[in-house]
Amino acid sequence: MAQLYLIRHGQASFGSQNYDQLSELGTQQSRQLGRWWAERDFSAHRIVTGALHRHQQTALACMSAFRDCEESKLDTVGWYTDAGFNEYHHHEVLVKHVPEFEDPAFVKHFLKSKPDAVREFQDIFSAAITRWMSGQFDTDYTETWHAFQTRCIAAFHKQLVLNDGAKNIAVFTSGGTISAICQHLLHLPDSKFSELNWTLVNSGVTRIHVQPERDGQAQRLALAYLNNFSHLELLNDPKYITYV
Repeated sequence: MAQLYLIRHGQASFGSQNYDQLSELGTQQSRQLGRWWAERDFSAHRIVTGALHRHQQTALACMSAFRDCEESKLDTVGWYTDAGFNEYHHHEVLVKHVPEFEDPAFVKHFLKSKPDAVREFQDIFSAAITRWMSGQFDTDYTETWHAFQTRCIAAFHKQLVLNDGAKNIAVFTSGGTISAICQHLLHLPDSKFSELNWTLVNSGVTRIHVQPERDGQAQRLALAYLNNFSHLELLNDPKYITYV
């Protein structure tokens, strides 16, 4: 039986000019996951990342800590990059609903000026996601909701058919991608996507059991656990539990 691990990237640079970059805290979260794996004698037989910088930075920080070496000395030969695991265009989805959020300065002002800014932002973003998912405005978006779902599920199944003998497959990706794959596995309605997505912690791990085909039976997939961030809880400091 193989295990496929979906790892959400560490905290990115929300509110800056370039979101697609790990923050210092995001790097610490990623390294903590690598150390946690090393202490549990974890083995990663195949490393896969999305094509975004935060995916690759998370993988490098995590696996260098796991191997106890500098990132520059980490052997990445044989790693896979698959843009199928990229996040949806979250900035586009947001600004198509609220054009003012095009300006990072507006976002910073919004977050500082509201007494419950995080909750209000979540409500706005959820409404933006609902607009995107409705299918009524597909021409507004570079990638439709249906196209995003299809892409994520295809990338996931592509990893399941690679015949390299890998027993543990680690995929460094994003929260929306993980949510779309879990929605698919659990047969959840679209309405549950945002609810699931908001709960995913940076550097959290989702584990999927993969039972190969046997005696004419089709491959079986089972969600073993979702959004495990025990490696962060060990630090006993709430600042490490983030969601962006």
